[in-house]
Amino acid sequence: MKNNGNEKLALVCLGSFTNRGKLVEKYINEKIGSKNEKFVIDINEVRFSNGEAKTQLLEPIRGKDVFIIADVSNHSCTYKMFGNENRMSPDDHFQDIKRAISAMNGRAKRITVVMPLLYASRQHRKRSRESLDCAIALQELVRLGVNNIVSFDIHAPDVQNAIPINVFDNIIPSFAILEHFITQEAANINKEKMLIISPDIGATERAIKYASMLGIDMGLTYKRRDYTVIKNGKNPVVEFAYLGRDVKSKSCVIVDDMIASGGTIIDVARELKSKGAKDVSVITTFALFNDGLESFDKLYKDGVLKSVYSTNLNYLSKDTIERPWFKEVDLTPFIARVIITLNRGESMTKVIDSKERIATLLKKWQKERR
Repeated sequence: MKNNGNEKLALVCLGSFTNRGKLVEKYINEKIGSKNEKFVIDINEVRFSNGEAKTQLLEPIRGKDVFIIADVSNHSCTYKMFGNENRMSPDDHFQDIKRAISAMNGRAKRITVVMPLLYASRQHRKRSRESLDCAIALQELVRLGVNNIVSFDIHAPDVQNAIPINVFDNIIPSFAILEHFITQEAANINKEKMLIISPDIGATERAIKYASMLGIDMGLTYKRRDYTVIKNGKNPVVEFAYLGRDVKSKSCVIVDDMIASGGTIIDVARELKSKGAKDVSVITTFALFNDGLESFDKLYKDGVLKSVYSTNLNYLSKDTIERPWFKEVDLTPFIARVIITLNRGESMTKVIDSKERIATLLKKWQKERR
């Protein structure tokens, strides 16, 4: 794509993102005023019976601005190995990204890897004799010739230090998420009725940002962990403490980057309810539900959980989407906008900076609800 054109853009959507890739292509056409122009490159992802694989590009990409898009969290993808059906892990998806890069043979003008959920983003720091997967993965992509890496709401943004002189866009989709939230909750968004809650110290900066944009106060729950024990890869929480305004009779909104197993969110929600909170909602970028949905169903049935607002940046099962407490925030048009902006070499500031837009939207909806 030229600065004002689109003939050089190419999308390589791996199996984990194939269906959404077509939607991204559709939105790109809409935003640039084109009529069904083809940007998605046809590929063939081959799996052999012993589990090995290869990726074939079925169309030329020479001189094109290539965006490889993959959802490393997509556990719905499967392959057969020695006759057994295996689910693809994040490791499998990351290996497929490298295969796609390898298949280009250096012919692309520029390669951008778009991983909405950054691979191994929870393995971002080294405490003892352990691997540092995320940093190594980023360095590996750079060595393979990747020019730019795009991800959303990274669990630990300082992992970018692993590739300090390379382009890395960590995009916080706050406007898209809050736009959906405001349309549902505008009447309750004021200091007397609502509080933003950080579920731990690590999420404090995010909570402050959301509270500032909504013009309300925030509270903090502090987790004391038992660092002598490791259970399911984590140190278990033994006690919660709350710092902030009284939550009694208030709608509390827990803000975090992801729901993995959901244990922390569940514990915090019950703690807030026990302190007299009117109801509890959750805003998150990634809803993984690694341990299933049943615990959240119970939270909803018990009158603790009101709703969970989450994006579709990661794979969402049909069961998840159909839950009465789950509110899907479609960010497919947002991904298209990011790709167009990067492809044209324009500033990402307008895409990322959303404080004024949120304030305008909030005033509009509050006025209409009066």
